[in-house]
Amino acid sequence: MLLSCALAGSTVAVQAEEAGTDTVKSYLTGEDVSVGIGHRRPIAVMLGNDTNGAPQSGTENAGVIYEAPVEGSITRLMAIIEDYDNIPRIGSVRSCRDYFLFYANEYDAIYSHYGQAVYALQYLDQHLIDNLNGLTLGNAYYRSTDRVAPHNAYTDFSHLQAGIQSQGYSQDYKEDYNGHFQFAPEGTETTLDDGVSANVVKLDNFAYNHPWFEYNAETKEYSRFQFNAPHIDQNTGNQLTCENIILQYSNYVPYDPNGYLNVDTQSGGEGKYITRGKAIDIHWTKDSQWGITHYYDSNNQEIQLNPGKTWVEIVLNDSVGSVSLQ
Repeated sequence: MLLSCALAGSTVAVQAEEAGTDTVKSYLTGEDVSVGIGHRRPIAVMLGNDTNGAPQSGTENAGVIYEAPVEGSITRLMAIIEDYDNIPRIGSVRSCRDYFLFYANEYDAIYSHYGQAVYALQYLDQHLIDNLNGLTLGNAYYRSTDRVAPHNAYTDFSHLQAGIQSQGYSQDYKEDYNGHFQFAPEGTETTLDDGVSANVVKLDNFAYNHPWFEYNAETKEYSRFQFNAPHIDQNTGNQLTCENIILQYSNYVPYDPNGYLNVDTQSGGEGKYITRGKAIDIHWTKDSQWGITHYYDSNNQEIQLNPGKTWVEIVLNDSVGSVSLQ
């Protein structure tokens, strides 16, 4: 038996140990997972997403994926994965941008990256987030032979565990961590009946890969596309799908003439929540730089996601007009 209650922006599963249950609700997906997986901190892996880095490996196993712009008009992905024990390989692992650190910390994740932009050093050097840096941890990653550097850095369970153990990081969630999202209670679903049609979600704001999602009413999932083709996981060949899409409109300023972005992760803003072929307007808030982002509907009620996978798309405010819903 599982009892659920809403606490601090998430649906927390309470184990009824007297009933002998061995599952809990995932903080990432709201679905039942084993106690061992549900109580272990996830990893948040930086992934290349240009034509040299895609398709990625391990993305199908992610409960939450962030996509955000970086310099050069390309995007990077951050895959947050709680069950990574049997993934053949995860990657290709690329370098950190500072705003991804704040997103990763919202899930109490161990951040996995291979190097960083200089603007992230102030946070990494102070050890403000547990992280595995491929530039300094040779035991956490390996180089594959099927791609050329820097697009061939990969990891897996044994390498990640070696890195985590060498750094002495706890793999248990912090005692005061209660999850990130709220999910629709078991036996119900969020249908957004008053929302606008969102059977196709086109993100032409990302002018390099032009990603989009298409809704399948039979499976109740969105399928992901980019580079004019299905977006697949290289490990399995399967197309990536999700139940929820969050568009998080964000302010930014350039750090320098080289195109590095200082994306505002704290001040709040507008956005969209998309699920079941519908979309509604939302706004997001955050009480501190390292805190958790909360998303609210027009009635100032925190949104309830449908259990399953979620993509969070960071859309810069000056490119919102290039997003379209059909």
